[in-house]
Amino acid sequence: MIIPKEAVLWEEIEDRRIKCRLCNHFCIIGEGKKGKCRVRVNKEGKLFSLVYGDIIAEHADPIEKKPFFHFLPGSLSFSIATVGCNFSCLFCQNHSISQVEITNEQSFISPEEIVNRALASGCRSISYTYTEPTIFFEFAYDTAKKAREKGLKNNFVTNGYMSKEALEKIAEYLDAANVDLKGDGEFYKTLCGARRAPVIENIKLMKKLGIWVEVTTLLIPEHNDSEVQITEIADLIGEIDTAIPWHISRFYPSHKMSDYYSESSRKILQARDIGFKEGLRYVYTGNISDTEGEHTYCYSCKKLLIHRRGFTVTENRISNGKCPFCAVAIDGVF
Repeated sequence: MIIPKEAVLWEEIEDRRIKCRLCNHFCIIGEGKKGKCRVRVNKEGKLFSLVYGDIIAEHADPIEKKPFFHFLPGSLSFSIATVGCNFSCLFCQNHSISQVEITNEQSFISPEEIVNRALASGCRSISYTYTEPTIFFEFAYDTAKKAREKGLKNNFVTNGYMSKEALEKIAEYLDAANVDLKGDGEFYKTLCGARRAPVIENIKLMKKLGIWVEVTTLLIPEHNDSEVQITEIADLIGEIDTAIPWHISRFYPSHKMSDYYSESSRKILQARDIGFKEGLRYVYTGNISDTEGEHTYCYSCKKLLIHRRGFTVTENRISNGKCPFCAVAIDGVF
């Protein structure tokens, strides 16, 4: 049975209303009402999480599926999610679990049980993914703490919209994050119901806090795929750190954009070229048939280092974090 758990990061304001401090929406929630994420509720002047231990999805995935290409490549990551999200992306690929109402039909699963399942599955990390991990923060935090005690790493696959306070709180236990950098400000406003600025600031803060960061951009025709828009995103990443791996993924029709058309493979390949042109060390392609774009190459001598076929690593030549050909250090956690 799922029992609401008192939330963290909130404050009571006048008339028993609550200000949630978990993400950059900073929702003001009236008594009996929920926040934008639909999983945090004001009950008699206190904020509660409705999804603590209410796991809707769990699976031992290749870490490359998240995607992480420079964090424990070739390993398995135990991946979990609850329902809910603090974005309302019209193109959401996981809308069947991110945009639905809570049913609490699942049996309660404790953080300890998640850690035990991860270990039994041969995983080296736990990924909080599929939906937005920020919205099940209390469960993610408790699980991450238990995971660290057992020698497991912790990864967020996130929209990057958590509050500075939330990020600093979990940073002690968070080893890696793949952050969606979706487009320009208008893209965020129109297609996601959010702002871009907090995402950029959080990527910077993650780097400062020592969290390994990779970035993903889903290219959608006529929304974020012009040469100017792609170059601007590449430049933003490069200004933070040219060593941040950039994953450029192809849009397929989904959710409220199910009648839209897919992005072209040609555009994805052009975006990869732009990323390299703008000085990024590692640029990858996703959702297309492009073997070159799924491999890792040394940014210095350009030799092939990690060969992948889909989400499977077939060869990893990196030795002690270095290129075996020119001895330059390869960025990542290996």
